[in-house]
Amino acid sequence: MPQPGTHHYIELSFEISSTLHELYIALLIGEGIEYFQEEDNRLLAYLPETDWTEERKEAIHTLLMERFGTIPPYQTTFMADRNWNAEWEATLQPIEISDRLLIIQKSSEITPKPGQIVIEINPKMSFGTGYHATTRLMLRQLENIDLKEKKLMDIGTGTGVLAIAARKLGNNQPILAFDNNSWSVENAIENIKENNAEDITIKLLDAEEDLVLNLKEGYDLILANINKNVIDRILPVIRKYAPQAPVLLSGILVYDEPWLKKLLKRLDYRIEKIIYEDEWLSSFIQPL
Repeated sequence: MPQPGTHHYIELSFEISSTLHELYIALLIGEGIEYFQEEDNRLLAYLPETDWTEERKEAIHTLLMERFGTIPPYQTTFMADRNWNAEWEATLQPIEISDRLLIIQKSSEITPKPGQIVIEINPKMSFGTGYHATTRLMLRQLENIDLKEKKLMDIGTGTGVLAIAARKLGNNQPILAFDNNSWSVENAIENIKENNAEDITIKLLDAEEDLVLNLKEGYDLILANINKNVIDRILPVIRKYAPQAPVLLSGILVYDEPWLKKLLKRLDYRIEKIIYEDEWLSSFIQPL
């Protein structure tokens, strides 16, 4: 669902099978739509009313035609601004990432398993609640990486959950986490404070425009849970300006695995580990 604020929204309601939801979400994210709600055979996508232009409409139609050969039935509905966040938070439940990691909301009444690390995330609509497969994949990968002495960069931090998890999983070096969404930055700062996660710097930065300057500070591990189009543009930059740094990626559909392998070969990366959930994958890559 949308962010709270002073803007009205347009709801796009696609009548499609639930098996296609993840694929549609990935495609629409690439067109700049960030907020979704899934129902049985319906996918709801939300964007600010001012963003629903004829150009945006045509771009989405072209994208769907190229991928599926057709445009599914959908309806557009004007949605007057209201307290989206309160409505959305009311539906959230604890998420068990693994026997080692549990994500809860503030004041959640749940008892973790013995030794289970609890991460408290109050999302305020930011991406990275643990409810999306890409976030879960990144967290499961982080569990199996030696994080202790690594200086981390978290690109597109959303709620800050990956940076917080890295700290709780034993990382003891500075972490830079950034996002190009001011609401996400505000939310990540709040979540870091709630989790007593120290030495994590949160900044409002663009994943492409501000990347080179920050990479020059030197990082030992880079996290990027974003989307295919952005990864395609920033991974060559990371390879050039952080040539020794391993990278943990997600936000990539399983259908795009051949594209990813071709890109990694061109940039002289090797896949250390790749895992899957639903329509998504996460790849931990190392420079050759």
